[in-house]
Amino acid sequence: MPALPSSGPARRLAVFALVICVLAVVAAVVSFAAGNLIGIAWVLVAGVSSNMAWFYLRRAKLEREAAQAAAQAPEGAPR
Repeated sequence: MPALPSSGPARRLAVFALVICVLAVVAAVVSFAAGNLIGIAWVLVAGVSSNMAWFYLRRAKLEREAAQAAAQAPEGAPR
C-alpha cells in the first residue's frame, strides 16, 4: 500500500499543506536564529498546516477504502 493516496484533490491539498508546513518550520528557525519573535507566528502556521495535511491524507484514505468496499460489495447488497 502506498504511503500517499492515489492522485486526486485530497492528495494535492495534503502535499501542498505539507510543503507549507516545511517552509513555515524553516522560516521559524531562521526567524529565531535572527532573534526575531515573529518565529512564534511561523510555528503556529506550521501547526495549522500539519493538521491540514493530516486531515486531507486521512480523508483521501477513507474515500479510497469506501470506494474499494463499494466495488467489492455484491450487486444486491445495500450500500
